[in-house]
Amino acid sequence: MNDKLVFLGLLYFVQGIPYGLQSSLLPVYLRGAGHSLTRIGFTKILYFPWVLKVLWAPLVDRVGTKRRWLVGTVSGLALTCLSSAALAPEAHIWGVAGTLLAMNTFASVQDIAVDGAAVGLLKGRGELGLGNTAQVVGYKAGSVFAGGGLLAVIDVAGWSWMFMLLTFVYAGVALFVWGAPVLDDENVKQADGSRRVGQGAEAVRPWRVWRKLMAVPGTPWTILYVLTYKLGEQGAVTMFPLFLLDHHMTARELGFWNGVVAMGFSICGSSLGGLLLAQFSIGAMMRRVFVLRTISMVFQSSLLTVLEPSPLMKGMAVLSMSVQHFLGGLITTLTFTTMMHCTQRAEESIQATHYSFLATLEVLGKLMFSALAGGVVDWFGFQVAFLFFLTLSAGTALHVWTATFTGALRENQLKEQPK
Repeated sequence: MNDKLVFLGLLYFVQGIPYGLQSSLLPVYLRGAGHSLTRIGFTKILYFPWVLKVLWAPLVDRVGTKRRWLVGTVSGLALTCLSSAALAPEAHIWGVAGTLLAMNTFASVQDIAVDGAAVGLLKGRGELGLGNTAQVVGYKAGSVFAGGGLLAVIDVAGWSWMFMLLTFVYAGVALFVWGAPVLDDENVKQADGSRRVGQGAEAVRPWRVWRKLMAVPGTPWTILYVLTYKLGEQGAVTMFPLFLLDHHMTARELGFWNGVVAMGFSICGSSLGGLLLAQFSIGAMMRRVFVLRTISMVFQSSLLTVLEPSPLMKGMAVLSMSVQHFLGGLITTLTFTTMMHCTQRAEESIQATHYSFLATLEVLGKLMFSALAGGVVDWFGFQVAFLFFLTLSAGTALHVWTATFTGALRENQLKEQPK
């Protein structure tokens, strides 16, 4: 079991690096180079391959082996990092954008392959729990490494040396996957074969699959939820560090406090969510956590009125970011569990497609708003923009609160699972 956890954790770790580069390192680096918040916000469009991954998932399942897809995608990530090392973002912004788009493409395909491998590798309830913990912690650790650790040393090491380091990391992982004995397990091959047959039959009549997806109880509510639950939070998490960069903190300080410490709190929140779900109902937890997130955003928004740097302000800002990331990690775990509850009501033949569909919409909702958040701040200023983010967060809390009593999150609804 330890070999499986190391294998999955390492792959999810390197998969999280592109997200850390774009969500934490790149915005601070570009802001320091004088780029507008609107342009920085539009860099979120580079995540778009994650929205499209549902289209090429059947190809990954039906063609080749998981080992070849994983080695190919990780090697591709190594080559894109090598290309990025030869570029300077100040002079070659479009070239850097192209390499980051390629990184997201390779990482999204890798995600399909490693998820497929995990389905065959993890057996029983205990292994599934530990495997999903390895997924969340590994991915966020990769994000922290790229977005926090590398940002903290980029002033000393420079852009080129940073990407050379990532090139060696990806090359080493590609060699590790090529020789990994866990992929020799016959269970993985059997799982691959059974899934290919089912997906091949569904691909002939995709419109029927679409009708089945929408007919699953709770799907319309879940679609609206996953598209909107992160909007206010995403705007605040994206823009608040840039406010601090403009008024209170250096890039190195942000790399540590926002990229490392706050992300550490996010990992704790994600891990705690799984433990709490064993003790409390998901509806009761979601009601409370969403209210707490709204209160946290009120506190964070109040800090925008303090423009003069001071140790007290820095301490309050760090506390605000840490609480926001902790609650965000907790909400993410609850959201994925809610999605899985909804998917379990679907026919077994379309459950994988149903969950992939919801996961794609979850990414799409965050991407669209992240791309627009910078423009909202440029047009209206930080104070008005954060009031808008707060309104969105309060609206989502009300949406969840209502559903726990009269909608998809009622306890009797959640217990209606297929036998």
